[in-house]
Amino acid sequence: MEIRTLRYFLAIAREENMTRAAELLHVTQPTLSKALRALEEELGKKLFIRHSFSISLTEEGQLLRDRAEDLVSMADKIEKEFLSLDELTAGELFLGLAESCQICWLARAVRALKSVCPGLNYHITSGDTEQVTEKLDKGLLDFAVLCDTPDARKYAYLPFPEPDIWGLVLPEGAPLAEKEAVTVDDLLGLPLFASEQGWKNDLPRWCGERVNELRLEGSFRLAYNASVFVKEGLGCQLTLAGLVNTAPGSGLVFRPLSPRLETKLFLIWNKYQAFTPIAERFLVQVRKIFEEAPALNAEN
Repeated sequence: MEIRTLRYFLAIAREENMTRAAELLHVTQPTLSKALRALEEELGKKLFIRHSFSISLTEEGQLLRDRAEDLVSMADKIEKEFLSLDELTAGELFLGLAESCQICWLARAVRALKSVCPGLNYHITSGDTEQVTEKLDKGLLDFAVLCDTPDARKYAYLPFPEPDIWGLVLPEGAPLAEKEAVTVDDLLGLPLFASEQGWKNDLPRWCGERVNELRLEGSFRLAYNASVFVKEGLGCQLTLAGLVNTAPGSGLVFRPLSPRLETKLFLIWNKYQAFTPIAERFLVQVRKIFEEAPALNAEN
């Protein structure tokens, strides 16, 4: 099974039309049809259902699409890595990031590295712990950021200089907006929005078994999307400080939880990972930024 054939397959799956896929790939339709038939024969499975004016994936085709996307991404990454092995001021960097305002520390590291490595290109994947670690484990990422304590058996890691602070986002006219901080008793009976990861892992650290007394109205992966529902009066949002615009005029306010709930962030990478030169330089820059962070915070 060739990577080129998998690229053909993915183009057909994406376009759901052989003619359009052939045009995008700059090959003839007979060439594409022949490659597809050969792939189905090789796997012994039918991958597409032909309709009058389109084609769709079979269950086996859907499975191959998921696997092929990872394989093609890995092939692209390997190609880029080898092209940059002898290049010290350029290269590709692949990061998987949790949602946090602490990502600013990595942005500073990228900015500093970009000043001396103008050929640096970086690719950001956002997601929760499960999503980014899956890609890291497959070799699709160089680094990932977690809101969970890393598995030291699998990963090397650096803790971020500062933790994230949990709080409640709510409409500015709500009664709880008058309080300086929010307790678990304040949340009883309220429709609440939160990430699945936060609801299962972080909030029980704050209120223990009383989390079962709280009402989860809906779960969100992206804090901004949840805030839109808060603005519509559908509930209140448990989230990290800085992820949602609560500035004056936004219509929303942020109130920290009491007692204080913090989540530590970690930059992780696979143990014994062989870095490209640009990834190695990035890690050096991140270490420097993290080490200087206490002094910078003291000055501010």
